[in-house]
Amino acid sequence: MADTSVSYKCPNCGAPLQFKPQDKTVTCDYCDTKFDVATIEALYTKKEERAAEADAARKIKWKTQEAGQAWSDDEAAHLQIYTCSSCGAEIVCDENTMATECCYCGNPTLIPSRFAGMLKPDAIIPFKKTKEEAVAALKQFYQGRWLLPKAFTANNRVEAIQPMYVPFWLFNAKVTATAAFRAEDDHVMETPDETIIETSVYHCDRTGQLAFQRIPVDGSQKMDDTYMESIEPFDYSEMVPFNPAYFAGFLADKYDVDAEAAVPRADERLEQSSFAVLEGTVDNHQRRTFEDGAVHKDEGTVEYAMAPVWILTTRYDDKPYTFMMNGQTGKMVGSLPYDKVKSYEYGALAAVILAPLLYFLVKTVLVWTGIIG
Repeated sequence: MADTSVSYKCPNCGAPLQFKPQDKTVTCDYCDTKFDVATIEALYTKKEERAAEADAARKIKWKTQEAGQAWSDDEAAHLQIYTCSSCGAEIVCDENTMATECCYCGNPTLIPSRFAGMLKPDAIIPFKKTKEEAVAALKQFYQGRWLLPKAFTANNRVEAIQPMYVPFWLFNAKVTATAAFRAEDDHVMETPDETIIETSVYHCDRTGQLAFQRIPVDGSQKMDDTYMESIEPFDYSEMVPFNPAYFAGFLADKYDVDAEAAVPRADERLEQSSFAVLEGTVDNHQRRTFEDGAVHKDEGTVEYAMAPVWILTTRYDDKPYTFMMNGQTGKMVGSLPYDKVKSYEYGALAAVILAPLLYFLVKTVLVWTGIIG
């Protein structure tokens, strides 16, 4: 997140600065560089302005109350909540869907309860990938993984597979972003006695207006946020107005992270993307470092949507492994076991191959610097 305060640090080394009344200068105790007050004032005026902008930007709220709609009585009558007696997960499905096990913990006993307290989504991305395609994608996912145990690849079977609509809050914004970057270029000079590296330092200010459409934030605590962000992006051009008919034959997760609770992650992704775009304009330099910045929302609205996800569970050595696939694009993510014996074998093989190359490189450097003849 952007800073809302300013720390006075040495532009040369980054150590704290201190005003010395006897010298009437601002001095760095680490590198002993001295600055007059006017120089520091000019240098940090921009930082103070950005800190003030960041503080003002944080006070501008998203219009989260506009996300989602109220269910009609007829629509609500066809939906029910099932609560897993083992892990407590709440799963919404239509009256015709029979869930035989919880996709989170594998528990086969689901107790039906009354549907209530859930906003109607604004939109939905329909499933495109079938169950057969999800199983095939999982097999393709672990093909060619050298460190996988042989027993896993030979005997792996999908224990459970569930198609689920996962709740997402989609944040739309037009922003004005400002940021400061430190850029550096090195110039190397060789003399008979030494190598001199001269570093030129540049202070680069950037400002831009950007528009973001549908920044997704997962609305379920039970779904791993890392997995959910890893299966992005979804193709929102195929998103359609919500209709309960799309739930037929599928499970749907009830959101337990409301739009307001999703705001911090939306703001974080918004800032990261904005600063990355501005940093991309600081080119033609060897190095660049983000210093500080602020993102001011000129407009900010939220939509509530359901996105398709295949959840697959396998088991190896009495431990479950969960994989998730984008039900629209087919992108697969998940964790895999690894064979420790194989890791040692490949590590030893790499050492045998690289040792002669490393010896050659070291010897070349020593000869080139004159340490050995």
